[in-house]
Amino acid sequence: MTYQKSHIDTSGVLSRDAHKVIEALAPRTRWEIFEHVTRRAYSVGEIARLMPVSRPAVSQHLKILKDVGLVQEEVDGVRHIFRADPRQLAVLRRWLDGFWDQALDNMKHLMETQDD
Repeated sequence: MTYQKSHIDTSGVLSRDAHKVIEALAPRTRWEIFEHVTRRAYSVGEIARLMPVSRPAVSQHLKILKDVGLVQEEVDGVRHIFRADPRQLAVLRRWLDGFWDQALDNMKHLMETQDD
């Protein structure tokens, strides 16, 4: 049996965007903040009360998530409300789907070339 090595093009814009998303979600605290805002909209203060981090730390994490397009910010007076933006997750999903498609192609190739 021969295994066909996967060759995924990571030089395209889609892959760079996916890399930014993965990098932004890497810290556990930021991941947990993102999980909160995927459930509903939260203010910075509300998130800080749910987690063992300060409001300034929450703000910094949210800024990074916003910079990569994972959250949207709405200003309501002095409150800043954040919610998840699913459009950037779609970028990551398409990038990951490329790995799945390649794995299926490899499996098909293996089945077609396998000696009985």
